[in-house]
Amino acid sequence: MKTDQRISHIPYIKTYDSHNFFLIAGPCVIEGEGMAMQIAEKIKQICESLEIPFLFKGSYRKANRSRIDSFSGIGDEKALQILAKVRNELHIPVVTDIHSAEEAAMAAAYVDVLQIPAFLCRQTDILIAAARTGKIVNIKKGQFVSAEAMKYAAQKVVDSGNSQILLTDRGTMFGYHDLIVDYRNIPEMQTIGFPVILDITHSLQQPNQSSGVSGGKPQLIETIAKAGVAVGVDGLFIETHSFPAQAKSDGSNMLQLDLLEGLLRKLVAIRSVL
Repeated sequence: MKTDQRISHIPYIKTYDSHNFFLIAGPCVIEGEGMAMQIAEKIKQICESLEIPFLFKGSYRKANRSRIDSFSGIGDEKALQILAKVRNELHIPVVTDIHSAEEAAMAAAYVDVLQIPAFLCRQTDILIAAARTGKIVNIKKGQFVSAEAMKYAAQKVVDSGNSQILLTDRGTMFGYHDLIVDYRNIPEMQTIGFPVILDITHSLQQPNQSSGVSGGKPQLIETIAKAGVAVGVDGLFIETHSFPAQAKSDGSNMLQLDLLEGLLRKLVAIRSVL
């Protein structure tokens, strides 16, 4: 299926006639208003100059933590209000995760895209609840799920009355402490009929480390991104932070914000010759 057929019915990602990939980017979790606005404004400026459709991502809460003392958020309502401020003041569509069926309606009041975490991609009640909000639903492929099997997750959303679906690959488990990107997954999931995103930074995680905090290989972000664009992915997902070493979640695999523009320029150049 051609790219324009997959994305023609999805708002926000056809801004520039689909000649570019679209970008979902932002911090792992909302740490505060100033931080979120600063990152969103900077990414928006870069993407407008490069004609890349942009959706801002920030989790209002991190429910999947290895340790009970890991940072999980600043409070659901406070974080969702910050996402709404990014959306309304900067005119950027926003994306956030939900972790249960009960959260779908709550989050949908503030954001444009509801994201289903990879560990929850088979949870029928969450997929149905997200679908029924009428929002775009981004389903992240479980690290334990084949690309082909994602058609069943997507079908649950379609059967619930919503065809606004995105599918995201975020790596496949390779032993207990590592992930690998299987680029065959991109064209395989594209045959399902929806836009496919490569989550670059989460694909470089090293989960379940002995410390209880995930590691990562951010030095490979450019390598993974270039390969994804070359394969023909529809969208990219990049978590970024002004100071990754100080980030309260997933700092070990995030891209430093001041490196984003240079990376995107290279990726746009690759896309232009495909």
